[in-house]
Amino acid sequence: MNIRHLSVRLLQVYGEVVRGGSVTAAANRLHLTQPTVSIQLKKLTELVGEPLLEPSSTGLKPTEIGQMLYQAAQDVLGRFDDFNQQLEHYRAGLHGHLTIAVVSTAQYLLPKLLTGFKQQFSGVDVTVSIGNRAQILQRFQHQLDDIYMFSHPPSGEQVQAVRLLKNPLQLIAPPGHWASGRRVRFADLIQETFLIREPGSATRLMFESWLSNQGVQLPHVMQMESNEMIRLSVSSGLGLAVLSAHTLQENPSQLCVLDVEDFPLQSHWHLVRRADQRLSYAAQSWIRYLAEHLADAGKTEWVHHDAAALLPNLLKEH
Repeated sequence: MNIRHLSVRLLQVYGEVVRGGSVTAAANRLHLTQPTVSIQLKKLTELVGEPLLEPSSTGLKPTEIGQMLYQAAQDVLGRFDDFNQQLEHYRAGLHGHLTIAVVSTAQYLLPKLLTGFKQQFSGVDVTVSIGNRAQILQRFQHQLDDIYMFSHPPSGEQVQAVRLLKNPLQLIAPPGHWASGRRVRFADLIQETFLIREPGSATRLMFESWLSNQGVQLPHVMQMESNEMIRLSVSSGLGLAVLSAHTLQENPSQLCVLDVEDFPLQSHWHLVRRADQRLSYAAQSWIRYLAEHLADAGKTEWVHHDAAALLPNLLKEH
């Protein structure tokens, strides 16, 4: 392949086809006609000399060589994005764009991690995506964001993660519940109705893992797709729930944290990035800020004091 015939535009078009899974999606995203996108794909395929895409049940997907090209294209385009951000910074005082994807429970924590940062880096544009663990994991796999926050991070050689804060999962009940103010066993609560998150939620994943280890199966459950809906339902007496302590700091008088053996379940918030994806200037600034100001984000006993020592590992170039 003669690399001199490659162009940034060809790589941009190819990247959008891979991400969107179709020529139509790429054309719409790039505001081009479908024939134009098809011609660009054909030209790129001829330059490489190998098939780059193949049909699948969900649309077009890259072949093995196509995936290698996609990774290389992401690196090249990422370097141009870095240059463009730096250029804008020097010309107009801008600091670039930071994209963060967090699991839904982290939405209660993230504002504390961003408020001071935005005051110090007012020129940084921040985009936040929120979803359950399965949804954020999909974003991670498609390299859609700079930084991710998980309570149960993914595994693999492309994953770089550091623990930020403790994320205890507490068992909550409505005010005046019979177990309030008493030390009880989980077995004492087995006939209660438990309100749980939808499949794909990290909170549900950890709770169900604990139940499985205990050999316990809940006879009465209700599924809800929102932590806030669960909070309101518990406070109204609909049932009990296991939620992150970070979700319980607003209006705590409306809920009762029960004293149950083995609770709270111990979990942690992790800051995660892809090892094969370059960090933008803005993302590096945010990570450095967190290393210096993490203690402002939660109770002192929740902070991992080794986070600052681990964070520099995330700043290495790849």
